[in-house]
Amino acid sequence: MMVTPPQPNGAFRWTQLHGLSALVCEALSPYASHFFTTRAWRLGERTPDATEGWREVASSANVDSGHLVRLSQIHGCDAIAYRHGDHERDRASRRADIVLTDDTSLALTVQTADCVPLLLVDRRTRAIGAAHGGWRGLALGVPRAVVDRMVVEFGCRRDELLVAIGPAIGACCYEVGEDVRARFEQNGFSGDQLVRWFRATPAAWPVNPPMPSLSLEQRPNHWFFDGWQCAREQLISAGVAADHVFSADLCTASHASVFCSYRRDGAVAGRMAAVIQSKKLEVRS
Repeated sequence: MMVTPPQPNGAFRWTQLHGLSALVCEALSPYASHFFTTRAWRLGERTPDATEGWREVASSANVDSGHLVRLSQIHGCDAIAYRHGDHERDRASRRADIVLTDDTSLALTVQTADCVPLLLVDRRTRAIGAAHGGWRGLALGVPRAVVDRMVVEFGCRRDELLVAIGPAIGACCYEVGEDVRARFEQNGFSGDQLVRWFRATPAAWPVNPPMPSLSLEQRPNHWFFDGWQCAREQLISAGVAADHVFSADLCTASHASVFCSYRRDGAVAGRMAAVIQSKKLEVRS
């Protein structure tokens, strides 16, 4: 059955890779090959053996499986950086939620099923980054951390970075409790920020309807968390130009036929990948 995907923000477009739907951000395309996968890709818990699915991801990125860098994600803000030539070293231990490189032979990936995926490229150096931000990671400052590490590791300029925020659960569906809001407050985020990121009622976005299981009854000490806005504001506060941050504005929980969502489907939910590989700088004679 043909599935009609929802319309993303105008900075993004749908494409087909090996017959499977994927999302790309136009602004990043001149500098980095990249894509965000969808539910149809054979990844994650609902797939008994996702090995073939990851082979399809690597093939779509035009690398072999050994050059597709995956992480063991731990909902933190630790980063791993691979400098040019480092791909020959042992990469068995990759416990982190941020990965960076200036090596054009490597494709970086993070996987999500509601969390916020970030893909970054420096227009000048072509260094790239990928980051995974669940609410815990966002509370720890993953967006700022990935920007800061790109500056430190590869001499990136903040005003040259472009960032794509892929599909993630939105404030139309993502109800959280007092413990989540308290974590952001404890980590030093301001009252004004908390007001913007934690809504008393679900967001009403025509392209992202509430998931069917969402209760219409408002519960005390519960809010609807806007991870997209949280990530965007953190990136801007880290020095990325506001017009260099692009968000797909598509909720994973809203679109069961297109995206994987742990909040909607539980443990049987699949996973999606956000993938990026730098394009080589042209050498002018």
